[in-house]
Amino acid sequence: MFSKVNSAGIMGIEGYLVGVEADVGNGLPGFSMVGYLAAEVREARDRVQTALKNSGFQLNARKITINLSPADIRKDGTAYDLPIAVAVLAAFGTIRQDRLKDVVIAGELGLDGEVKEIHGSLSMALAAGKAGLSVCFFPKENVKEAKAAGNIRIIGVSCLKELVELLNHPESIQEEAEVEQSWRERDYPQDFSEVNGQSVMRRATEIAVSGMHNILYIGPAGTGKSMIAKRIPSIMPPLSREESMEITKVYSVCGLLPKGEALLTARPFRSPHHSITRQAMAGGGRVPKPGEISLASRGVLFLDELPEFSSEVLELLRQPMEDRKITISRLRGSWEFPADTMVAAAMNPCPCGYFPDRRRCRCSPDKIKKYLSKISGPLLDRLDICVEAAPVTYEMARQSRRNESSGEIRKRVETARNIQRERFTGTGIYFNSEMRRREIQNYCLLGKEEETFLKEQFYALRMSARSCDKILKVARTIADLDGTERIGLSHLCEAAGYRSLEEKYWGRSGDHE
Repeated sequence: MFSKVNSAGIMGIEGYLVGVEADVGNGLPGFSMVGYLAAEVREARDRVQTALKNSGFQLNARKITINLSPADIRKDGTAYDLPIAVAVLAAFGTIRQDRLKDVVIAGELGLDGEVKEIHGSLSMALAAGKAGLSVCFFPKENVKEAKAAGNIRIIGVSCLKELVELLNHPESIQEEAEVEQSWRERDYPQDFSEVNGQSVMRRATEIAVSGMHNILYIGPAGTGKSMIAKRIPSIMPPLSREESMEITKVYSVCGLLPKGEALLTARPFRSPHHSITRQAMAGGGRVPKPGEISLASRGVLFLDELPEFSSEVLELLRQPMEDRKITISRLRGSWEFPADTMVAAAMNPCPCGYFPDRRRCRCSPDKIKKYLSKISGPLLDRLDICVEAAPVTYEMARQSRRNESSGEIRKRVETARNIQRERFTGTGIYFNSEMRRREIQNYCLLGKEEETFLKEQFYALRMSARSCDKILKVARTIADLDGTERIGLSHLCEAAGYRSLEEKYWGRSGDHE
């Protein structure tokens, strides 16, 4: 007898439907599985047989064949255990086939028949709803996450026997009460009101967040570079539902979704150690999974001690910083992951961290040059804003007056972003940092005085065409923060100032690839 059960798998961060077919026939008793299967899926044979026995289902010794389709896509993970068990029971007549028509089933089985949590249930539920199916049976631990899809019924089960009972007697299904997702503004434990002084860094950070510009902080140790970077999420606008769905899918596929969370509503902040590998940063593996740059999507990727990262890791950031996505290619296909993140990096001006204070810095010019050379020209070109941290003074350390809070800064950021959203309606972009040459020509118009100034800066700072475009994009954001339609000379001067550190520290600002 033949049976078929709908299940779902994960490709990248998106779900897709998988057909689990079972055939019970005459012949030498056995249990075989086909359909381009990874090792953990092939191992399901033993888990399923033992779970069926321990759940009280006594099956006659027959030839059982399982096929997972489509056969040209490799199946991985343990979510196929439960649908395989159901398909076998349906083939033996324990479950009616018509009860499986509009149903999707996924879950890992323990040897005692317990249904265990899986990864990627939100993506699976979205795929099932898109295909027009009516209900998903998932492990109870995944119900809250999967219900966030909103386009399909989600039923949680704790064991194989319970699922069989629900399929045979659908009238006994009792859905859990809907838990309304809270979209209130998240409270961040770290606030800009705790940052004393460093008005230039604070201002540069506000500009960077407003236009989603990548930023580099340079300065001696202990000047507050990391302190400010860690507070960036607190001045970002709240996540929209679409953004929340995207990052929740990424974290779910990686198995990093906090227990009890339906959707992530806080902006991600990822700060990998400088010893991170290329694969951990970009994503990859035998079955490619998202890396740190994708886990930081819609939030902040903070790279502290930038020159300490391997050149291999730093150079791989160039493409996703430009394209806002990253593609992992393998022999059997390509996987695309989101990388729509704001990169914030921090570094000391020399190995000891005290340059240019020659009373404390003992680094030779050659040593400093070698240290700075770890940051390549093309990577610098992709950092829109470079800002220097001022040395900490006693007055700054003991300041008692009230500082501006994250909430106050965030209001200005939201206003600037609303201007950008309205400006770029229908263009497929959302931030000034994403402007292409066409948008730059349309929205970064300069007067005669501003054009003359930019030309002088182009030659004085030895800019590349990309560097020149970056200045215009940052100037556009500064003008948006000021609420002005045209870019003025003051906006250009400030934007150009954020590129001048390249000349100061690296002795170059252009000629980059």
